[in-house]
Amino acid sequence: MEDTLKLKAEKRENSGTKVSQRLRSQGKLPIVLYGHKQQTFPLAVDMHDFVEGVHHGHRLMELEVDGKNETTMIKDIQYDYLGRDIIHADMIRVNITERVTVSVALDLKGEPKGAQEGGILEEHADGLEVECRVSDIPETIEVSVDDMEIGDALYARDVKLPEGIDLASDEDTLIVICRTVEVEEPEEAEALEGEEEPSAPEVIGREKEDQEDEGEQEKGGE
Repeated sequence: MEDTLKLKAEKRENSGTKVSQRLRSQGKLPIVLYGHKQQTFPLAVDMHDFVEGVHHGHRLMELEVDGKNETTMIKDIQYDYLGRDIIHADMIRVNITERVTVSVALDLKGEPKGAQEGGILEEHADGLEVECRVSDIPETIEVSVDDMEIGDALYARDVKLPEGIDLASDEDTLIVICRTVEVEEPEEAEALEGEEEPSAPEVIGREKEDQEDEGEQEKGGE
């Protein structure tokens, strides 16, 4: 199970774009807490601590609101238009024993056999949706690629999940494939291969000249 990050949260009375911008300028991140059929709260937490927690893979966060601790999980994160900075987050209340559906990052381990023959790994998915208890959410799911040869592919159904964790993604989701490296021929070389050898240039008028020379020799012989 991943560690639970503890953060202090303060209630915010007002909401809106200008209020959120002002909070962010003060180093605070606007968030919303909801779930479990309880009251929805607009809150603010320390921007730096929240962002650092996300970068370290934390999804579970214990928020202290007015002296009361709330066990929460990140439900959604909004980024700026560049997709770089976090500007808002939705947090949902959870019970440590309830089952939830979450996305967990995949960690590819080993080197495929096909690499010795010039093959490369092509990743198609970096995470899987799984269902498990909140207390059992893994930080990552390890996937061994040691036995993969050129042409082999791994799908979601092939990933061995820890006990108590069920696959929620489509079982036919392609995870990774081992393929050969395609080497493209230069266009100029291909063009040259398609060309025939040039024929010798035809000398215009040579045949006529030869005939005239022969005629003169015959006259001389007479």
